[in-house]
Amino acid sequence: MPDSQEFLAAAKDIVDRVVTTHTDAVLAAAGLIATALKGDGVVQAFGTGHSESLATEVAGRAGGLVPTNKIAIRDLVLYGGAPADTLNDPLLERDPAIAHRLYELAAPHPEDVFVIASNSGINGCIVEMAQLVKEHGHALIAVTSLEHTSRATPRHPSGKRLSDFADVVLDNGAPFGDALLPLPSGGSVCAVSTITAAYLAQMVNAEAVRLLIEAGVTPPVYLSANVPGGDEHNKVLEDRYAGRIRRGA
Repeated sequence: MPDSQEFLAAAKDIVDRVVTTHTDAVLAAAGLIATALKGDGVVQAFGTGHSESLATEVAGRAGGLVPTNKIAIRDLVLYGGAPADTLNDPLLERDPAIAHRLYELAAPHPEDVFVIASNSGINGCIVEMAQLVKEHGHALIAVTSLEHTSRATPRHPSGKRLSDFADVVLDNGAPFGDALLPLPSGGSVCAVSTITAAYLAQMVNAEAVRLLIEAGVTPPVYLSANVPGGDEHNKVLEDRYAGRIRRGA
């Protein structure tokens, strides 16, 4: 029977493997981000379903970079004028057409870099967004499970996966289906992709900040809004990117 200690042991094995095998990929991803920021670009982060948590890890949090923007399917309603019931469709992430509207609403600049997360890497919206990103000349960092995506059939008309378009692939190490602990009756419990993706995001964050400092650039980093002076510090930095980064719901 699954229990917490079994999960901790299984998750630790995967975390250890991910963080020790990604030195080169993390450095490459950090280099793309540092180059974008030095060129007045911002980081555009996108994920659907539970992979939206990776975009939240990248954009708009304490200790993270200020020039970051989270793209989410709810943007269709919040910024695009779509009716609220649009979001009632649980299969929306499979629709490639959605990516075009989301890209349009984000209005990225040519120098922006994209981070796209999808554990499976096969859904239409994710793959279409990756294709759009490369068609427009942006650098692309993908966070995905290479085990899962290699065993799953792409849902995009091209037959391609997120990883096929990426300049850098960060493998979150999750098994096929994401969950770690098998059940006696079939299936598994306790997903791991969110945990490892957060590790990868913060490893890239640390290296990107290091590269900026080495280049003589003061990193534009958020303070917590819940410490004295945090709001004031953050507003000064956010004003530099007015109209390019969204900090709504």
